[in-house]
Amino acid sequence: MRSKTPAPAVAQTVLSTLRSPRLLKTEVLAGLVVALALIPEAIAFSVIAGVDPRMGLFASFTMAVTIAFVGGRPAMISAATGAVALVIAPVVASHGVQYLVPTVILAGILQILLALAGVAKLMRFIPRSVMVGFVNALAILVFSSQLPELIGVPWLVYPIVAVGLVIVFGLPRLTTAVPAPLVAIVVLTVAAVAAGWKIPTVGDKGALPDSLPALLFPDVPLTAETLQIIAPYALAMAFVGLLESLLTAKLVDDITDTRSSKPREAAGQGIANIVTGFFGGMGGCAVVGQTMMNVKASGARTRISTFLAGVFLLILVVVLGDIVALIPMAALVAVMIFVAWAAFDWHSIRPSTLRRMPKSETAVMGITVLATVFTHNLAIGVGAGTLAAMVLFARRVAHFVTVQREAADDGGTVTYRVQGELFFASSNDLYTQFEYALDPADVLIDLSASHVWDASTVAALDAITEKYRTRGKTVRIAGLNDSSDAIRSRLSGQLGG
Repeated sequence: MRSKTPAPAVAQTVLSTLRSPRLLKTEVLAGLVVALALIPEAIAFSVIAGVDPRMGLFASFTMAVTIAFVGGRPAMISAATGAVALVIAPVVASHGVQYLVPTVILAGILQILLALAGVAKLMRFIPRSVMVGFVNALAILVFSSQLPELIGVPWLVYPIVAVGLVIVFGLPRLTTAVPAPLVAIVVLTVAAVAAGWKIPTVGDKGALPDSLPALLFPDVPLTAETLQIIAPYALAMAFVGLLESLLTAKLVDDITDTRSSKPREAAGQGIANIVTGFFGGMGGCAVVGQTMMNVKASGARTRISTFLAGVFLLILVVVLGDIVALIPMAALVAVMIFVAWAAFDWHSIRPSTLRRMPKSETAVMGITVLATVFTHNLAIGVGAGTLAAMVLFARRVAHFVTVQREAADDGGTVTYRVQGELFFASSNDLYTQFEYALDPADVLIDLSASHVWDASTVAALDAITEKYRTRGKTVRIAGLNDSSDAIRSRLSGQLGG
């Protein structure tokens, strides 16, 4: 296994980028593109959470800037997200916005504790088919989130989107000197303003803030009752935020062919949410769509782009709010459609791939996609996909256990040779594969080609031994490896009926 990138190496990468005008330009322009795309989404997520748009915009600023320093995955974007908005919306609706700030702060604390507890290591249990389903579901959600901007709008929106798509898909074939999404946004904004087109703009999404975020303290009683109110929402936010962030980090690892520190990323998300809470933000986590825009569409690779995305966002909404408000939503729709297209794993649905892929793998990918799309919650989708993968794996492995009966020439002894992994799925019907009435008085069960994994198997062996004992026959169990013998010695006879 390759070692994680050490902190000095990360600092060296940033310094080398700062010394290179070409690399620095890529990071700066990537941060600007991401900042422009974050504005309408942050406002939209604020609406979902039931809070003022400023809480979403300030959260995107503080999350991006903080995670640029404390996160474990360079170039990944963290900001206000729809997943977090859905989780915290109930606490705002039932107890008021004043309870949101302590919820976000507590969620950050919980994320740090989960990072220290090693929650990032659980990522190894998420199968590749779930990851593919996660990516495809994300692409579908990004695309579907743009559909409201294409329904019930002036007819001019459609040709503007089409021109935007031509730019973002076609310009990279001519030059990559400037990110195609930025060119599309600038060109279409200038054209719309110059022509005076009456089309939806960013300003129509909500009022932009005109002042900097201020440090504040939760305006709620610091009592056990308050903790009881916010704890369930904070725990849900912590888990959802970490899951989406760690999956996004793994996705960027694959795209950039580099490794990142998942424990540091998990703790960094907690620190960023604590900072965001104290500045009155709604909290957040990694934003997959904007991360793909930053890494895949714009080519950013360092923390500089993440930091500048937050800085540019604040400058755009506070200082240049009047100009940003003029950006046509159609331009951003074109960019997000491109992001959805680029994020989707088209190889995974090719007929040739589907023919080669085991049906169980395809089923897991489909379950992940469907669960995510129908619930609009990436955490639920990944959970459903992982559960399906575990069930299908257990079912598949259970069929690998074989029991062979060999009788001695004199008929006085019979040997059962058990081969395969013995756990709850494979050992539940193990006791049915023995000839209790026909076997002689001496029975040997050879487990040298198997492994005992759990209490279910020990209980099954106890049941087999008891069935022979009631018939006056003796059972010997042999061939257990050290760990199998240890678990059987500890549990045998202690599991009740």
